[in-house]
Amino acid sequence: MTDEALRWRASDRVEARATALRGAILVDACSRRSFSRHTHDVFGIGVVLGGAQESASGRGLVRAEAGHVISLNPGEVHDGAPLGDGPRHWRMIFLDPEALAQAFAGNGVSAGTELAFPVLPRPLARHTVLSLQQALLEPVPDTLAIDGLLVEAVAHLLDRDEPLRIGPADPVWPARQAIEDDPAADRDLAELARMCGLSRFHFLRAFRAATGLPPHAFRIQKRLQAARRMVLAGLPLSEAAAAAGFADQAHFTRHFVRAHGHTPGLLARLARGSGKRPL
Repeated sequence: MTDEALRWRASDRVEARATALRGAILVDACSRRSFSRHTHDVFGIGVVLGGAQESASGRGLVRAEAGHVISLNPGEVHDGAPLGDGPRHWRMIFLDPEALAQAFAGNGVSAGTELAFPVLPRPLARHTVLSLQQALLEPVPDTLAIDGLLVEAVAHLLDRDEPLRIGPADPVWPARQAIEDDPAADRDLAELARMCGLSRFHFLRAFRAATGLPPHAFRIQKRLQAARRMVLAGLPLSEAAAAAGFADQAHFTRHFVRAHGHTPGLLARLARGSGKRPL
């Protein structure tokens, strides 16, 4: 399979590859780009290969350096900025929840459990994740090896003493769920606040405290995630943008680049060229 790279500047590159595992895409990036606060609807497990970065995470501000394992959960608000003068280099596997379901089960926890460590400076964990990435790219994939390495990678990232679960644990859950169910809907602040039985002022404060984002930014992230799924399923970019609630394709592309570092066109070419639907 031919790799496709998008080069924004001479020092920046982002490569995305389909893998042997349905529901998993590998992204290799070397960049000085600072990413704005955003979320994904998938898990991410990766390794910083060079340089360093500082980022917000579900557990506060974290610093990741070369050799550290990094992870994120669906819906986790995060950003990222390089530390120092040069770029940082990371390689990340993005996996939809179904792709990790067996790995969670293999560790005796439910699929709603969160990965607990946004940064993990553990050599054995790094070796496991790098081995998993390599196994996913083998021309003749070894399913047994991939399954085993996934279970091991998840095991490193679980906090056995503090199982965290994704669920309706905040007062703005009805509004969050409404946006997630139909991100293209054009609901106003008053309507969302009424769903939660709160004034608009208290709703805004509670929503930001619960999600890390104001409602309009949260909706943009959910629209991006919906459009991304449609693009991977083969829908043309303009149609995916409209169906997800964006004003037009340019509006979609602008927000997508801010969150992912590459255009949705690259994602579309990846889906077409892989011969299979990775997500």
